[in-house]
Amino acid sequence: MGNTTALRPGMGVEVVGVEDLLDDVLISRCVEALKWRGVLLIRGANLDDEAQLAFSRKLGEVVTLGGQEIFKVSLDPAVNSAAEYLKGTFHWHLDGTTDKVPVKATTLTARHVAMVGGGTEFASTYAAYESLSEDDRKRYDDLRVVHSIEAAQRLVYPEPTDEQIAMWRALPSYETSLVWQRRDGRRSLVIGATADHVVGMDPEESRALLDELLDYTTQERFRYTHDWQVGDLVVWDNTGILHRALPYDASSQRTMHRTTITGDEPWL
Repeated sequence: MGNTTALRPGMGVEVVGVEDLLDDVLISRCVEALKWRGVLLIRGANLDDEAQLAFSRKLGEVVTLGGQEIFKVSLDPAVNSAAEYLKGTFHWHLDGTTDKVPVKATTLTARHVAMVGGGTEFASTYAAYESLSEDDRKRYDDLRVVHSIEAAQRLVYPEPTDEQIAMWRALPSYETSLVWQRRDGRRSLVIGATADHVVGMDPEESRALLDELLDYTTQERFRYTHDWQVGDLVVWDNTGILHRALPYDASSQRTMHRTTITGDEPWL
């Protein structure tokens, strides 16, 4: 597998000296590293789309979006017609919280980086849950949360038009447990920008609780910030690792190519 170095004491691993990214032994160890470390970095992988897809298919079935398996992440509308929507990625989130089954993992390769800003931050909801006091665990364990696209987009557009509201509300919301009991026995937190409200709780109390828990989960000891270099490959466990892009100028031409891997464990 080459040599490995921890990105943070409790999170992430960098792999160097990789000769064959498609080697089955390497892939199995990457999968294991993702499970226990959450984020995998291979500097200078320099994958083209075909190679990125070949690597992604070793991890599982690749999601097709709009007929494409490669999604170009850019704030330039000429590159990505959903550029406005991508402004929501500046807020902490998990992908697929409004789906029954979230995507399992995401791969991202850097094709063009911003001169200023544009890094990606990750935070482990596994580690955050493990560090909660027993009293806080009891407080959160039985709560359920409704997730919606509207909640995430209101962070970008706090004074939306009637048309925007109608568009957001046409999309399905989804209810999950706040604390996700995983098949392997671990627990993670299902929070982030899409967390609209706690079921059955006073709206103000609900908002305060969700904000407090997000602040706790994204503190430095649970977080890794990646400063991109062209050619980097980063893979992360989307089911338990929050992520967000750090702000950058839309004119910077920052462009990432992304694949998403189909999930196999539904939210509870």
